[in-house]
Amino acid sequence: MKTTILMLLLFFGTFEANAQSFRKLKLGKQTFELHNVTGSIVDFKGKKVIKIERDLTAIPFDANRLESTVDEPHYAKLVDFEDFENGTIEIKMYSQIQNPSPYPPAAGFIGVYFRIAEEDKAFESIYLRPKVGRINNQMARNHAVQYFSYPHAKFQTLRDKYPAGTYEGSAPVALNEWIAMRIEVNGETAEMFIDNMKYSSFIVNKMLGTSKKGSIGLYVDIATIGYFKDLKVTKKALKNTQSGEKINGI
Repeated sequence: MKTTILMLLLFFGTFEANAQSFRKLKLGKQTFELHNVTGSIVDFKGKKVIKIERDLTAIPFDANRLESTVDEPHYAKLVDFEDFENGTIEIKMYSQIQNPSPYPPAAGFIGVYFRIAEEDKAFESIYLRPKVGRINNQMARNHAVQYFSYPHAKFQTLRDKYPAGTYEGSAPVALNEWIAMRIEVNGETAEMFIDNMKYSSFIVNKMLGTSKKGSIGLYVDIATIGYFKDLKVTKKALKNTQSGEKINGI
């Protein structure tokens, strides 16, 4: 009998140790689960918002191994919303650089994760580098928006494997101001709109992820203080679309 009780205690003790516990924050009617970020609900610019920063203790950063230590599962997950496949994600974001910054080249990385699989095994993302959105250098501006797919198609892999501009682009964004971002997800495609503009700033013609359905998350990366408000997610049916006219260049 004593042996059986001891085995049960060991079993449940091991289960409890392995079970991952996440701190949660409630903003209005929405609850967020903090995955490898620190966060709080704060009064900012006259409204309660969620503030998050990457937790460098949970996932260390190494400037000499950028791709392997950025664009990881560091985000605030929207709780009880695990079946997003196609539809619209709308969010207002405000990006600041930490002072002092742990990474001087940091560009205020901020955005959204979507179709997040269980245990953060895979997800899609579109995020911004607001620091270069309006810089007086076109090559730098062309990196203001980034798509990536975790874990096999992060930013440097995409730059190495695909023509320039395939998974990056420009957008009229900046640090220290509210940015309204809307993402329309439909099958393998995603289209991003900034500040309620009629036409999109960025199109992903073919997403590369293995997760076709999952959760939504608010993302920040190294040296970023991110503020978020007014998250709205609308699920929609898959729309059949015809691909645009092929352009061979001039």
